[in-house]
Amino acid sequence: MKLRVSAVQYHLEIINAFEEFAEQVTHYVRTAAEYESEFVLFPEFFTTQLLSISDGTVSLVDELPNYTKQYIELFKGLAKETGMHIIGGTHVTRKEDKLYNTAHLFYPDGRVAEQAKLHMTPTEKKDWNITPGESIQIFETEKGKIALLTCYDMEFPEIVRMVRGMGADVIFAPSCTDDLHGFNRVRYTCHARTIENQVYVVTTGTVGALRNVDFMRANYGQAAVITPNDIPFPKNGILMEGEFNHDMIITADLDLDLLYKVREEGSVTTWNDRRLDLYPDLSK
Repeated sequence: MKLRVSAVQYHLEIINAFEEFAEQVTHYVRTAAEYESEFVLFPEFFTTQLLSISDGTVSLVDELPNYTKQYIELFKGLAKETGMHIIGGTHVTRKEDKLYNTAHLFYPDGRVAEQAKLHMTPTEKKDWNITPGESIQIFETEKGKIALLTCYDMEFPEIVRMVRGMGADVIFAPSCTDDLHGFNRVRYTCHARTIENQVYVVTTGTVGALRNVDFMRANYGQAAVITPNDIPFPKNGILMEGEFNHDMIITADLDLDLLYKVREEGSVTTWNDRRLDLYPDLSK
């Protein structure tokens, strides 16, 4: 079985109304639909663009939950219109007076699933007062099981072991990094996770700048579709990638049957060869 995925290098720029945000999102989604994609991924924190509507400088993200209803309605409508599964990047939500950095999966049939980010960076903790998620899950789709792990989450191998053990074959990893150091931390660990767990990782980040939103003034991003490093796949483990910091979409086909074959017959079989007599089985 194959599935076609697209990832958006979302260009952040100052806007004046929610309608401008909706127009930009719709453009990307309809572009992916023209490529006949079945899944499309947006970056982490891309809805911070809505904070730029303010006349002054914005330091906190606690106004973002005010847009949650409009955000949900926009993406639900686009998923129904195109018949695609849309991972709407992440959006800051509020539950019981706590803020969460939440990834959303919009199904074509109107369902909406959520996965809060589990590991907080210092900026998220200290400057934005965001609370870490409290549980992990995977999501059933008509093209198999997927997981949503956001940016910093990919730097913790334990959590990826868990979702792999739960049956995830594809991990969608929305990201937001402001320089090459941060970008490489996420990118290198995404590669490591594909090798360790023999899964696909689809990742993307924000590009552009929000000059009036603190901590979103610089963005360094590149979308990529990453594979295990084995003979049937590209030698560098990159099935497709974008141009650094460009406003663009990438698209690629993921072959799940090939993934299953490599797990059993590959040059290395990292999942099967774990030494569970020496260390805990984190997949359970």
